[in-house]
Amino acid sequence: MKTILLTGASGQVGWELRRTLAPLGRVIAPSSAELDLADVDAIRRVVREIQPHLIVNPAAYTAVDKAESEPELAMAVNGVAPGILAEEAKRMHARLVHYSTDYVFDGTKPGPYLENDPTGPVSSYGCSKLAGEEAIRAVGLPHLIFRTAWVYGARGKNFMLTMLRLAKERDALRVVADQFGAPTWSRMIAEATALAIVRWQSEADLSGVFHLTNSGQTSWHGFAQAILREYQARQAERSWPPLKASSQAIAAITADQYPTPAQRPANSVLDNTKLREAFGLELPDWQDALALVIEEAATLAI
Repeated sequence: MKTILLTGASGQVGWELRRTLAPLGRVIAPSSAELDLADVDAIRRVVREIQPHLIVNPAAYTAVDKAESEPELAMAVNGVAPGILAEEAKRMHARLVHYSTDYVFDGTKPGPYLENDPTGPVSSYGCSKLAGEEAIRAVGLPHLIFRTAWVYGARGKNFMLTMLRLAKERDALRVVADQFGAPTWSRMIAEATALAIVRWQSEADLSGVFHLTNSGQTSWHGFAQAILREYQARQAERSWPPLKASSQAIAAITADQYPTPAQRPANSVLDNTKLREAFGLELPDWQDALALVIEEAATLAI
């Protein structure tokens, strides 16, 4: 049975991957204490102890704003560690799956980003993630880099759970309406990854960067409205706790009216054509996925 080393198993995507990868091999998922991605020697030691056939690396420094004051730590985890994982994987003839982000782009393109579009991160976080991509490519081993965006789910810390919490506490909300992307369910990322790996096992030439998001696009404001609409549509029937705020009570604001330490791309929409053509995979529309996630989140009493 193949051995799969999974990092970041407690994160949104990692939690789902631990389950979707289970049919493909023996998944070994060390905790962050057991595998410190800021420690190069620890990375090499753990990988050599486990001797995996496949390394799947969703772990990352994801505190986008905090990275502006901790660029060295962000770079160590997001930029240096992926390269070390790639070196160790190549040494033992293993493969590597890694996750990147829309933040490698500057967000000024008027349409969806393609994999070969020029990069130009505008934040320390984005710079660190781009460095991780480049480090993996420099090693020259079979790899898949999945760029995703606006990740959320029923667990962890994410935009959807924050909106539901605030809507239970406040009568009105203010959400940015001039940044656009495709809200992407963490489970869809994990399921697509497992299916892609199955195909990849027989076609190693599929190595490279692939965009992986749910279909469609919206603004953060539109996403927030949809979250509350989906919740309220089922509230009475499912006896879910009521919300103070409604979808109509969400005011649209500009990014300038909600300043953050790190600049965000105005356009985070990624084109998924390459993924569809290479693996035959196409994630459903973000609104269809959201309906499923809302049901799960409410069931978990989150």
